[in-house]
Amino acid sequence: MEMPLRCTPGSDCWIVNYVDVDPGKGVSDYMCGTASYDAHKGTDIAVRDTGVMRQGVEVFASATGVVRGVRNNMRDIDFNLGGGAKSVEGKECGNGVLLDNGNGWTTQYCHMLRGSVIVKKGDTVESGQTLGLVGLSGLTEFPHVHLQVKYNDQVVDPFAGLGRTKKCGIGKAPLWRTEALLAMLYEPTALYSVGFASTTPNERIAREGLYGSETLFQKSPVIALWTDMFWVNPDDKVQFLITDPEGETILAHTTTLKKKNARRFAFAGIKRGKKPWPKGTYTGEIRLIRPGSDEEFSVIKEIDVN
Repeated sequence: MEMPLRCTPGSDCWIVNYVDVDPGKGVSDYMCGTASYDAHKGTDIAVRDTGVMRQGVEVFASATGVVRGVRNNMRDIDFNLGGGAKSVEGKECGNGVLLDNGNGWTTQYCHMLRGSVIVKKGDTVESGQTLGLVGLSGLTEFPHVHLQVKYNDQVVDPFAGLGRTKKCGIGKAPLWRTEALLAMLYEPTALYSVGFASTTPNERIAREGLYGSETLFQKSPVIALWTDMFWVNPDDKVQFLITDPEGETILAHTTTLKKKNARRFAFAGIKRGKKPWPKGTYTGEIRLIRPGSDEEFSVIKEIDVN
């Protein structure tokens, strides 16, 4: 299988949820981590925000197959804002494509953009052929594609493949092509979006991608640094650091998270005093440190104050 998006994981796309391989009520991804939720049946690959989604991100067939089903008319909206789970009952996949890949295999692509699906039932599509665009339809809260693989109607994790003999890790026969597998190194947490703001950062604005062209000025009331994160754990420490054009630290703040969240928005900032901000390039660094492990995640962002 090829990746269903042509992107660079960790840079412009992120695997948010893996297949839950725990057959019971617990949660376990293929690495025995918890980057999934109970009974999740696919691999979720997300883009940064809805602003990126609106620019158009193509979804490709991961393998050659025949189209067995298509849906293309559902609106793109966080289901929480669109009437809740009942509003998409029976249509949780949203706009999508179901492919019969032969010999008992099927692949399904979900949550695509309304009106973007360009294949129809009965079409034969080749591996790598465009199916449509990433969207926000069905039972979802963020723009991504959900890729679900089945063999003889049983869900298969493409990282584990069939007949895996060990409990954790990639199986002996994963379904991904080698290049795709090497590109998708396991990351249980991601600081996937980061930016500056001149007022108190707003989660909705960030997730709409509206901070992308943010400009700071000498008289901006605040210099704030924000991040959106996937899969944070209780006791994770998030550190914010901002340095001015001379390399002097103007903000150093650490917060300890209290609970596990699939997605968490956080920020820290400093108010301007009586004097204007010095002109030049400001650097923000955010680090997530996971106590009791050697896991640490970080991201750096720069912005000019004019």
